[in-house]
Amino acid sequence: MGLESLTSVVIPVYNEGPNIQTCVRRVHEALREHPHEILVCYDFEGDDTLQALTEMEDRPATVRTVRNDLGRGAAYAMRAGFQAARGDVVVTTMADLSDPPEVIPAMAARIRQGAAVVSGSRYMPGGRQEGGPLLKRTMSRLAGLTLRWLTGIQTHDCTNNFRGYSRQFLSATRIESLHGFELALELTVKAWVQGRGIDEVPTTWTDRTQGQSRFRLLKWLPLYFHWYLVAVKHALRKRLARSREST
Repeated sequence: MGLESLTSVVIPVYNEGPNIQTCVRRVHEALREHPHEILVCYDFEGDDTLQALTEMEDRPATVRTVRNDLGRGAAYAMRAGFQAARGDVVVTTMADLSDPPEVIPAMAARIRQGAAVVSGSRYMPGGRQEGGPLLKRTMSRLAGLTLRWLTGIQTHDCTNNFRGYSRQFLSATRIESLHGFELALELTVKAWVQGRGIDEVPTTWTDRTQGQSRFRLLKWLPLYFHWYLVAVKHALRKRLARSREST
């Protein structure tokens, strides 16, 4: 199996025992015709995700577990997955079945066509969101659409963590996120600042039916807003520089 055509799927988990078996089955089925690996990234040995995987009689051979020793939390779990991933394309998705794995091959294809980041986009034509708290849905949509309008970043959905990244981009980019899912926005903004390609494919996000979400809006909102401002300030500096050049 050539690593130049390997898709690494990184799944951060925290007690996702009720969901993980169905999740890895669906990811494996979606990528059955494509070289891939599925990295389940966990923080501690008592996580019930591990027991569920141990009890899984039809566990795909492409599944690997990755112990996150970088620090507790979703951001560190994803970073541990990035370090362990062997593919030229790395995709992050959640274990709660909110993201459709059937979209992953299209995301990987866009990366191999030259994009550094590919968003699974709920807010572009063909995408949609089903369920979830109204406030969270509204703020996410507003953030994505206004950031696109203010900066020109080529995605309608800047906050979704269903993302594909090129290995080359990840290897060349320092990740600063320490807490949670703001990591996706950080990497999207940094790819745009670096002048790298950003693309998107339509996706349908579906609210979880089992387990408990670890997303905490009030806790993580300032972290998202930080990277939102980084992008807006960079756009303003670019416009100011162009204005000076034209005078």
